[in-house]
Amino acid sequence: MQQIVVSKPGGPEALELREAPIPVPGPEEILIKLAACGVNFIDIYHRTGIYPVSYPSALGLEGAGTVVRIGARVTRFKVGDRAAFCLGPLGAYAGYVAVAETKAVIVPAFIDLETAAAILLKGLTAEFLVRRLKPLKKGDTVLFHAAAGGVGLMACTWLAHLGVRVIGTVGSEVKADLAHQHGCDATILYRKNGFVDQVMRLTDGKGCTIVYDSIGADTFMDTLACCETRGLIVSFGNASGPPPAISPLELSKRGSLFLTRPTLFDYVSTRQELDEAASSLFSLVQSGIIRPLIGARRKLVDAASAHKELESRNTVGSTILIPEPSE
Repeated sequence: MQQIVVSKPGGPEALELREAPIPVPGPEEILIKLAACGVNFIDIYHRTGIYPVSYPSALGLEGAGTVVRIGARVTRFKVGDRAAFCLGPLGAYAGYVAVAETKAVIVPAFIDLETAAAILLKGLTAEFLVRRLKPLKKGDTVLFHAAAGGVGLMACTWLAHLGVRVIGTVGSEVKADLAHQHGCDATILYRKNGFVDQVMRLTDGKGCTIVYDSIGADTFMDTLACCETRGLIVSFGNASGPPPAISPLELSKRGSLFLTRPTLFDYVSTRQELDEAASSLFSLVQSGIIRPLIGARRKLVDAASAHKELESRNTVGSTILIPEPSE
């Protein structure tokens, strides 16, 4: 089978296409023939070494396809089932992958496999950010950076569905229109005009209940200025690089702020949490509240181009890779 690997930390050119043997599933694993795999910023963090891995390393945490073989102790899946995963192991940039059955979910009939590969990691991230990180009530106002990205579109739609007012930052007028279509009450072109003054104007000087920041270095310090007293800063990504270190006193002088740096893996750490989160996501897709958007489809061999596009922060929605058909 074809597989993308990286031998050492580097740019998109570090991605290598190689032939690899089809994995043999362990006793509690399922072997999935992949229809598509998702491309996420965490893949870039693994490629560059921001999140260290043991090199050489396979890449990719998310994918969807058909179960073609099961281990001796597997009870949740059978051959022929459609399955998706987003919690690893590394290796989703491939034709096949062996995954622990406890880390995979059944793909319901109303979701096609490409969509499942595009939404699972981002959708589960949106789920815990919106539903479980901090309860929000109708009328609360939040700021969501990168509102037209894969996580942003689903999270903003989900927040608006709950009656939360959403201010989204975006990088272009096209993205602003898209963010409005997916739940944003107001949008800010943050690269052109900054965003702090506009957020404070839109909130009558109060600031936001929660600010969700996946951009990192470019936005983090200004993000702190957009939160209301005792508000919450959620730093959940590093698209422009890791955010700077700050003293706890900085949170105090800005209004007794709370700061968290959550990761999806801690919010779906049990099979029950994973199943419940996926069920919540899939139900909103079925009802039409969340409308998945695949902004780019690329062949597996074009993984480097997909990484370049994602790093440019000019993509919208989700990007997926399609493996070459194989027997």
